Amino acid sequence: MAFPTLSRISRLLPFVCAAALAGPALAGPIYSNDFENDAVDKVPAETMVLSGDFQVKEEGGKKFLELPGSPLETFGLLFGPAQPGEATASGRFFGTKQGRKFPAFGISLGGVSGYRLEMSGGKKALELFKGDESRGTVPYEWTSGAWTFLRIQVRKTADGCTVEGKAWTEGTPEPAKWNISIDEKIPPPAGRAAIWGTPYSGTPIRYDDLLLDAVK
Repeated sequence: MAFPTLSRISRLLPFVCAAALAGPALAGPIYSNDFENDAVDKVPAETMVLSGDFQVKEEGGKKFLELPGSPLETFGLLFGPAQPGEATASGRFFGTKQGRKFPAFGISLGGVSGYRLEMSGGKKALELFKGDESRGTVPYEWTSGAWTFLRIQVRKTADGCTVEGKAWTEGTPEPAKWNISIDEKIPPPAGRAAIWGTPYSGTPIRYDDLLLDAVK
């Protein structure tokens, strides 16, 4: 049996080291759904409706999840498996204003009473909630009739947890920095991710490209 020569080992060494430093291939997300494999007029698999008539719809050959424009209440849907605390979740959201009325929509981690990032067109604000209690707000100019990305992240700290959120309009780069961040002196709550919607404008709210992942 022929053994590799020292010169050949020397040539291969950089590649071996690079592979070792890179480590194993990154695992995929915990959960993702673009609804292309879900039946129209049905609730998507691996979700649980808390309230509201959420259904998969299709337009122009593209599927998405839709919440009707009425009745006027706050509705929610859980997606993905329950997480122990640290996680990040994102999705695309679409709504339209009607006169001076604007929709509100959001995404959350940690179950129903966890942390929620909410876009409020009427307030011109991006807001973080713990359950129904506001924990912080920053100004944000939402664009009616355009898809908007929302991302929320909860990570453990020595004193409790940090909750961060960001938003950006489709077609623009994801911001490098978080729009809003708060520090909490409690452990991050366990539970499932969720999407929310309040159709104040009386027009449907659409959701797409839901993603749940570990904090990197």
